[in-house]
Amino acid sequence: MIIITSIKEMQQYTLSAKKKEQSIGFVPTMGYLHEGHLTLMKQARGENDLVVVSIFVNPLQFGPNEDFDSYPRDFERDRALAQNNGIDVLFCPSTDEMYPNDMSIKTYVTSRVDVLCGKKRSGHFDGVVTVLLKLFTIIQPDRAYFGLKDAQQVAVVDGLINDFNFPIKLVPVDIVREEDGLAKSSRNVNLTESERVEATRLYESLKLSKEAIQAGERDTSKIEELIKNHLSSNTSGEIDYVEIYSYPELKPLQFLSGKIIIAIAVKFTKARLIDNITFVV
Repeated sequence: MIIITSIKEMQQYTLSAKKKEQSIGFVPTMGYLHEGHLTLMKQARGENDLVVVSIFVNPLQFGPNEDFDSYPRDFERDRALAQNNGIDVLFCPSTDEMYPNDMSIKTYVTSRVDVLCGKKRSGHFDGVVTVLLKLFTIIQPDRAYFGLKDAQQVAVVDGLINDFNFPIKLVPVDIVREEDGLAKSSRNVNLTESERVEATRLYESLKLSKEAIQAGERDTSKIEELIKNHLSSNTSGEIDYVEIYSYPELKPLQFLSGKIIIAIAVKFTKARLIDNITFVV
């Protein structure tokens, strides 16, 4: 594995790979790698000649109340994990390397961001697409891997790739779960013992909703109510949202049809958990 910190060197590596007709799989991260990232890496490793992982804590996607400076960082740990998972290149540019000057052109996401978590994080996805525009241009991957844990981000990236005609295949990777169904997250350690037991009800409520739909229910309000009742009766957490949309368009549906996402967020004492399922009705 090689470590690259300059854009010019990364572009040279990309050019060399293209000349050899080697396919490039790309996993963008902000570091502090966890099992979800490793799952993306493993899939990329099996589908490409070369795998590039970026580690860049992007300041543009942090809001005014989100502390960029306190975001967890552990480069040596990340380096070892990437190397142990067969990564070819770890691209780790500095903030000054990625943003040497104020941007003269700014990007704004105009759809798929006013729902779910995005409606409370104004400007977040503008920062996401800005850095991805740069990373996609620098690395020129054939495939880009994103986890469906953040299904809204996957939807925004889908729009970015299609709108700007990137010759990139978006590869959404299923949520990695614990044996009891809880979506794996670094936030899970902040749950109390009783909350950890209750947290399994999130995925349970999503499965119940899918079963109801498969049994013929098509009214979104009734499905949402089913989930809310299950969560309220079985957890001490505060329901942040229960929402159903078309996917990846993230448009509201009165009656269900086509590919949909059912997404939930629940606030516990010291952790806010999200989960979702996507499927075709």
